[in-house]
Formats: sequence, structure tokens, C-alpha cells
Amino acid sequence: MRSRFFFAVLLCAFVLPVLSQENPGAPHQPPPQHKGDVNPPITDEDDAQARMVSEQAKKAAKERVAALKNDTDKLLRLSVELKRYVDKSDENVLSLDVVKKADEIEKLAKSVKEKMKGSN
Repeated sequence: MRSRFFFAVLLCAFVLPVLSQENPGAPHQPPPQHKGDVNPPITDEDDAQARMVSEQAKKAAKERVAALKNDTDKLLRLSVELKRYVDKSDENVLSLDVVKKADEIEKLAKSVKEKMKGSN
């Protein structure tokens, strides 16, 4: 009986503390994910990817605004040209250039409208 008690004391004193400790040299691994997890743990890789997506969205928005500015400048220039063509024509003759310019303005205006909605 005494040998069993002695063995139990040794087991509790030396073996169990060693088994319960993590291996300090091993890399830390996140806990395994369960299939039912709604919010998986966030890692540094997830943060980096989220930052990259955010930066790409900001860059795309800046490019869209720049394209809108260029297109509206062109739209203004085409409108002024159309006004000149109409002023030069008389009530009996409408130049083919006027019709072409109006079509070009219409296409560009539709493109500006779509860009303003956010679709590219």
C-alpha cells in the first residue's frame, strides 16, 4: 500500500506538471476552428489582407474621380463646340458635324452617369 502511495506522489509531483506545460520552443498555433464558428479568429494575415483591400478601394475611388473630372472637362469642351456649330448653322441647314457632336456628347454623358453610380 505504501508503494502505491509513493508512486502516486511521484506521479503528481513530477510527471503531471511536465505534461501540462506547453513546449516553449514550439511555434504558437491558433486553436483549431470548429465548423460551427461564426467568427473565426482574426490573424495578422487577415489584417494585412483587409488593409490591402481597403487601399485598393481607395485607389480605385481616386482613379474614378480623376476619370470623372477628365470626362466632365471633355463634356464641357464638346458642348461648347456643339454650341458653335449650331450658331454657325441656319434654320434650313443642320450640319452633319452637329449630329456627330451631339452623339459623342450623349455617349460621354452616359459614361459619366455610370461612373457616378460607381460602376466601371
